Amino acid sequence: MDPHQFAVPPGNAVTPEDDPYGPYVALSRQQWASLADTVPWSLDTETLARLRGLGDPTDHDEVRHVYHPLTQLLNLYWERTSALFRTSHDFLRLSDKQVPFVIGVAGSVAVGKSTTARLLQELLARGPRRPKVDLITTDGFLYPNHLLEAMGIAHRKGFPESYDRAALLQFVIDVKSGKPEVTAPVYSHLIYDIVPNEQVVISHPDILIVEGLNVLQPARRRSDGTTALTVSDFFDFSVYVDARTSFIRQWYVDRFFALRATAFRDPLSYFRRYAEMSQADALSTASTFWDTINGPNLEMNIRPTRGRATAILRKGENHAVNWVRIRKV
Repeated sequence: MDPHQFAVPPGNAVTPEDDPYGPYVALSRQQWASLADTVPWSLDTETLARLRGLGDPTDHDEVRHVYHPLTQLLNLYWERTSALFRTSHDFLRLSDKQVPFVIGVAGSVAVGKSTTARLLQELLARGPRRPKVDLITTDGFLYPNHLLEAMGIAHRKGFPESYDRAALLQFVIDVKSGKPEVTAPVYSHLIYDIVPNEQVVISHPDILIVEGLNVLQPARRRSDGTTALTVSDFFDFSVYVDARTSFIRQWYVDRFFALRATAFRDPLSYFRRYAEMSQADALSTASTFWDTINGPNLEMNIRPTRGRATAILRKGENHAVNWVRIRKV
């Protein structure tokens, strides 16, 4: 049995005594879907196909049943946060511009968090107030490969220590503080490294989505006993995309094989050699990558942050979200 799998009892909610993750209300997919009003905006088939990750089966039903209510809830949070900003600044007699609303999206490799982040960006931007919604992934804040090699942690790429956490934190602080333009490095999955002399510019977003494996990591304790700031301190809302470990492992292997037939065949791909492997060798390689890198990272670093999220989307074997937990206000 997967120790992280637990059943949601019947009814509209889980009592605090029954909830191992704290002050959450748990809703089945049907209960969650029923919360959404009739949404005046939708995604056409071409847009949905563009937003989905490789091998991700997210369909229009999933958008309607899961992401429409989540988008509505996020709009409520954004509107109330904006109202609080205006009220508090009126009290303080300040005239600062409204600062961006920041959303964190976390979860394992291959669980579908990138699709979730892109869907939320698209749907929020189509909302009644047509906000400017930007999306940044934390891949750009990975240390370049040569530095990972020099630090002796190239085999731990994706673990918290493989990121320039100070730079990521400063980036989010600058955005949240209303700095007019903020830049971030660019990561290429083709070359499996930071792209030299290339940056993405974030300028005056109403909403910023920060997507990454470790964005919900708690603050580190300094040697003097004090606690540092952490990226999640500046999130107004956060989403953790979850599933049983055995399911995620299979999705990872399936994606590895799909990439062998597509991106890995690019002559410039860092992973070109994996496209030429036999099926058996490819399966062994993908399994080793999961069992020695991605699986341990999930269990040691990523899943322990799940209880820090505002919302948890729990997927079943078919990648569909079966139930949702929302932190009580």
